[in-house]
Amino acid sequence: MKYKPHDYQKFAVDFIETHPEAAVLLECGLGKTSITLTALNDLMFDKFEVRKVLIIAPIRVCKNSWAAEIAKWDHLERLNYSLVLGSREQRLAALRQKADLYIINRENVQWLIESSGMPFDFDMVVIDELSSFKNHQSKRFKALRKVRPFVKRIVGLTGTPCSNGLMDLWAQFRLLDKGERLGKRIGQYRDAYFTPDWNGFTYTPRKGAEKEIYGKIADISISMKTIDHLTMPELVTTADRVELDEKAAAIYKDMEQDMCLDFVRDSITAANAGVLCGKLTQLASGAVYTDGGNVMRIHSHKLDALEDLIEAQNGKPVLIAYWYKHERDSIM
Repeated sequence: MKYKPHDYQKFAVDFIETHPEAAVLLECGLGKTSITLTALNDLMFDKFEVRKVLIIAPIRVCKNSWAAEIAKWDHLERLNYSLVLGSREQRLAALRQKADLYIINRENVQWLIESSGMPFDFDMVVIDELSSFKNHQSKRFKALRKVRPFVKRIVGLTGTPCSNGLMDLWAQFRLLDKGERLGKRIGQYRDAYFTPDWNGFTYTPRKGAEKEIYGKIADISISMKTIDHLTMPELVTTADRVELDEKAAAIYKDMEQDMCLDFVRDSITAANAGVLCGKLTQLASGAVYTDGGNVMRIHSHKLDALEDLIEAQNGKPVLIAYWYKHERDSIM
């Protein structure tokens, strides 16, 4: 498909290309993945400023967003990527492949840096959902902070970086600019912009702190809201597919063909095609009622997908519809 960027997308692409440290704060629907890939493509093949890129993202986003966007747009045909996912052996094999982009889930960042045995020779890092690095005590943050001095370029992508308050900003920008703007230590940041609450564990921003903080990070940040740049129809429907793993898919097939499943303590049977349809719908969602009225858990893939979608909303309200009571219980 031919890429026809909006003016705001062109601006964002140029911002990434001209800023070695960039916080790109774009709301959902503005195309931050295609923007970033376009900038990477230019930096690699037109400007020759980047050689090897690490992209860190939620595991489903690795597969369903980054890989899909690369395949979607004609101008990205030169980009080749390697998905660093799966077992340890699969991840190591993916790292050994020759590629332009190496796409890894955030849970494996610490493994990559501290345990993989592979050199961290990426000259650019892209963090999709930068807000997932807001905890300065997390292992992923500490691991990435160790290698940050060796990275020439870094981009952080998210919708709302401080959904839980201004304190969330420090760790994210500590990774981006190595502490240049908000301080190298969290204590410096707290002392400069916050006062401790009565309990000694939480902090309240000082008067005027928000404006000061935003002023400090403004030179490496762009922020855009969907309502300001897109004329949206009344409803936009996006299908987010959830793939079953081999084990769950095999159970589904057995139920579909035999109309029954036998477990150690219970069974699941379908008396007719209508009941079977209901059982398969339940099974696809992750759990199914047994003949004894119990709930048999099969997989959690749909819940994992929901978790990623909710996190991407960064505190915005989400309306969830469910079919069965056991789905509601699992979600809760």
